[in-house]
Amino acid sequence: MKKLIEYLKNCWKIEDLRQRLLITLLFTAIYRFGSFVVLPGINPAMLEKLQSQTAGGLMSLLDMFSGGAFSNASIFALGIMPYISASIVMQLLAVAVPYFQKLQREGESGRKKISWYTRILTVAILLFQAPSYLLNLRMQASQALASGISWEVFMFPATIILAAGSMFILWLGERITDKGIGNGISLIIMIGIIARLPQAFIQELSSRFTAISGGGLVMFIVEILILYAVICAAILLVQGVRKVPVQYAKRLVGNKQYGGARQYIPLKLFAANVMPIIFAQALMFIPLAIVQYQSDNASWLVRSLLDNRSLLYNIIYVILIIAFTYFYTAITLNPTQMAEDMKRNNGFIPGVKPGKDTANYIDTIMSRITLPGSLFIAFIAVMPALAGLLNVQQAFSQFFGGTSLLILVGVVIDTLQQIESHLMMRHYDGLLNSGHTRNGGVSAY
Repeated sequence: MKKLIEYLKNCWKIEDLRQRLLITLLFTAIYRFGSFVVLPGINPAMLEKLQSQTAGGLMSLLDMFSGGAFSNASIFALGIMPYISASIVMQLLAVAVPYFQKLQREGESGRKKISWYTRILTVAILLFQAPSYLLNLRMQASQALASGISWEVFMFPATIILAAGSMFILWLGERITDKGIGNGISLIIMIGIIARLPQAFIQELSSRFTAISGGGLVMFIVEILILYAVICAAILLVQGVRKVPVQYAKRLVGNKQYGGARQYIPLKLFAANVMPIIFAQALMFIPLAIVQYQSDNASWLVRSLLDNRSLLYNIIYVILIIAFTYFYTAITLNPTQMAEDMKRNNGFIPGVKPGKDTANYIDTIMSRITLPGSLFIAFIAVMPALAGLLNVQQAFSQFFGGTSLLILVGVVIDTLQQIESHLMMRHYDGLLNSGHTRNGGVSAY
């Protein structure tokens, strides 16, 4: 506690850092305030059915990523996720389409063009998602609309408001990046997720002491210990493993030495990071988009696909994560390019010929180390469902794994690293590397 207090004092002493922190708090407060501003014409007291719909299943994930704005019928109901979806599409296009590959190589001008295309795609996605959200709102809370206003008339202005709300969130994120502590988009997503934590924690604690089979304090302590272990595993995943397993690392060495240490090829067990989970989750939302209005008459198969705790859902989920891990690793790591870079720098792998043989060898090693990485990612992803076996409440179980936990851990680590860099420049001790920031830099994640 003493170390934390000293850390906060150091942050307050630096004027530039203090201003950035206050600006970040201001913009995040604006974002949270907007999450409770209901669409004009909607009576928030009539949204019980919509809030019940988002209490479990895949809808609860949508509500979590919007910080509760989805279930509140807020002007920020669609959140920042349309922009994230557009960014993922543009990232894939930058790998598969030569035009976007060329833009990536053009430096700052190319980055600005890609950013412009991303915004255009975001608007297109919003113009599709906003009417879909309003149709669902009409099905779940048709009486919530003020009398004298028809849904047909309400749809157009509400679509514009929802799209404008998401674009305003994007603007807030960019201002946090420029004027605040940085990583604005990621920080907004984290704030939306963590806003649900206090309520979920209280509900879980209450259920353990009120339910007949709740287990009481002992079971709650077991939950917290499991959650701590999963957080540690998520930290390992976010940080990544910078050296391949020992049996391969001994051979993946160039002939040069730097500072008395051999140079390893930068292969990681988790090269794809959290992207496979995002891709897999996006596909698992397809059944929801198709049958969300007829879920009462849905078959067992469809109901299983809509329940993120069902066995069928999680089997398909794991398979998709493993497949997307290999896919994303293949499109982001180019063994041929790595082999050419090694040859250009006079490096080689002992016992392997430079060129094509080196590329094939690296590709084989990547295929082998990607499997345990994909299994580990899949384990983190299905932890919320496994937590359900311990009768953990739906809202609290989402913090046991999946995209939400990885985002929380990743953003917290990255934000602390940003603050550490400011402290290091002013020769103050930080929280992550106390005693070392005066002489060295912040370790990269």
